[in-house]
Amino acid sequence: MTRYMKVKPADRTNTVEEYYFSGKLRQIEQMRRAGLDVINLGIGSPDQPPSENTINRLAEEARKPSSHGYQSYNGIPALRKAFAGWYLKYFNVNLDPEKEILPLMGSKEGIMHITMAFINPGDEVLIPDPGYPTYSSVTRLVGGVVRNYELEEKNGWLPDIDQIEKRMTGKEKLMWINYPHMPTGAKASGEIFRKLIDFSLRHNMLLCNDNPYSFILNSEYISLLSLEGAKETALELNSLSKSHNMAGWRVGMVAGHSEYITTILKVKSNMDSGMFRPVQEAAAEALGNPPEWYDKVNSVYRERRTLAGEIMDILGCVYDKNQTGLFLWGRIPDNIRSCELFVEEILNGANVFITPGFIFGKKGERYVRISLCADLERFKEAKKRMADYFKSKY
Repeated sequence: MTRYMKVKPADRTNTVEEYYFSGKLRQIEQMRRAGLDVINLGIGSPDQPPSENTINRLAEEARKPSSHGYQSYNGIPALRKAFAGWYLKYFNVNLDPEKEILPLMGSKEGIMHITMAFINPGDEVLIPDPGYPTYSSVTRLVGGVVRNYELEEKNGWLPDIDQIEKRMTGKEKLMWINYPHMPTGAKASGEIFRKLIDFSLRHNMLLCNDNPYSFILNSEYISLLSLEGAKETALELNSLSKSHNMAGWRVGMVAGHSEYITTILKVKSNMDSGMFRPVQEAAAEALGNPPEWYDKVNSVYRERRTLAGEIMDILGCVYDKNQTGLFLWGRIPDNIRSCELFVEEILNGANVFITPGFIFGKKGERYVRISLCADLERFKEAKKRMADYFKSKY
């Protein structure tokens, strides 16, 4: 009998858990295999296609024999120039495509690149609660210390800089912000960005804005980098995943001062071998979509958000009708004991999955989130199922 020694995992794997949606998607798949028609309103994966010219460009470039080799680590010039043009047109930000833009294989990957590039073991990272769970997990994986700062509904889900400053230890090196905000849909203003830049400069921190939701149900495009002094202390991530319906294509970017970009490239160039060239060419094409294309995408989301609001009403949730982004965020009724149990009840009773807010932090424990990434018929069916279920129960 062959004997083997079980290899002990690295200690860093003990600092994180399996991503919540990974396990939940497995559960939904098991339910579907058992014959249940589960409607998934939990995941923010756009179900509309990219523009037709984007798809055509991908096919055209993929047919070229010269398109299939390794690519440069900092992206092709056409893509960097397209990102620069996009930022100038919509955000009024001038970026040097040679030095201040680094294309990425997705902005989620960029969170890891940035964290590895700047955080040493023991460095502290300021992370929003509620907020995207990846900020915390990546920080722990590199040995950093998570320092949550709380966002409150009463403050419009914006950072309370005075409260954060009172709790500073002097070890903070990086602060994550994310506006338009996920999961709450809150928008930031130039005023709060200006205060955050000043705060970051005072404490010699790197300020990173994760900005993938700018174009979803929002016409007030704003970049952190548009504020004076931002490039001294700030980076911004962006992505084509949500704005251009290209989540599976894995195309993102980070922008900022050339010295920051050079540092990130040191990490990135040791982690991948560049994006498939046809994907880069097609992404550059997508960034040239006219404003009318974004309007058409948003008209679909606007209809869905109306139905998502009606579902929130059935659930007895309170929500802000002015939210932006790909989701609707609502506070559950006071008599509901747990958002996690509430979501499980809905999943098992109505076969509809929505996201419990606790996965985004303690400040999300009294909330649920509905994704707008399902067609109108599925939304109508989800609404009917929930209405029938709660009517029969109560």
